[in-house]
Amino acid sequence: MDPALLRERELFKKRALSTPAVEKRPAASDSGSHKKKKPKPDKESSSGSKHSTESSNGNFNLKASSGYKFGCLAKIVNYMKTRHQNGDTHFLTLEEILDETKLLDISMKQKQWLMTEALVSNPKIDVRDGTYGFKPKYNLKDKKALLRLLDKHDQLGLGGVLLDDVEEGLPNAAKAIKALGDQIIFVTRPDKKKILFYNDKHCQFVVDEEFQKLWRSVPVDSIDEEKIEEYLKKQGISSMQETGPKKKMPVQKRKKQAGQRKKQFKTHNIHLAGVLEDYSDGVPGKK
Repeated sequence: MDPALLRERELFKKRALSTPAVEKRPAASDSGSHKKKKPKPDKESSSGSKHSTESSNGNFNLKASSGYKFGCLAKIVNYMKTRHQNGDTHFLTLEEILDETKLLDISMKQKQWLMTEALVSNPKIDVRDGTYGFKPKYNLKDKKALLRLLDKHDQLGLGGVLLDDVEEGLPNAAKAIKALGDQIIFVTRPDKKKILFYNDKHCQFVVDEEFQKLWRSVPVDSIDEEKIEEYLKKQGISSMQETGPKKKMPVQKRKKQAGQRKKQFKTHNIHLAGVLEDYSDGVPGKK
């Protein structure tokens, strides 16, 4: 072989070795062309659904949180009432109340709401120097206090006291009422609620039979309660108004207006009044 060709062959090999070669690999799209591409979600629709979900969750959380707050308040008030009825009338701090009612999982925001708004403005809770107690309508310590209250109502003509109010404000009310015996009179209202009256034994005297006949001879059937109440007011006597259930005022129906306008109808053929004849009674006789 020609030596010049051999030299060129060797130079060609050296150049080939010195030049780096890059292998071209098949594209990923080509190899995975049989796989389906996942469609990209619409940005606007996804953002809108996300926004609606967040808003609905926000409304639900708001309702749930408000309902939970008032549920905690009701539980606290009922607990304070029960412990007052059982004789535990000493005041408690908010932490003690939450501990005894097992409401330790409420947030600081809800605690702040209870301290600054809910418990302070509740008519059944009494606040003293950062402590809380139950506030009944009548704060009665024992049976003597109940008897004094009923006697006062009797002397002032205020009538009786509801048993529910007595049980709310008097610790161990059933035991105290039983101990008073015949010093109290029970009256049941038409709505099944019981009222306690003071039994004034000084008024238990024998009335002469002649006076009883005179009393019973006076007819009062024709006099309604309003006239009796008006007469008592003129005599300076106050009647008992809050012992019975409130009467519902009857709804007055609207009366129809007497002078309703009559409908006016248009009259036709006025210009032929002297020409036309009336055949409603038959054919008129010939003139």
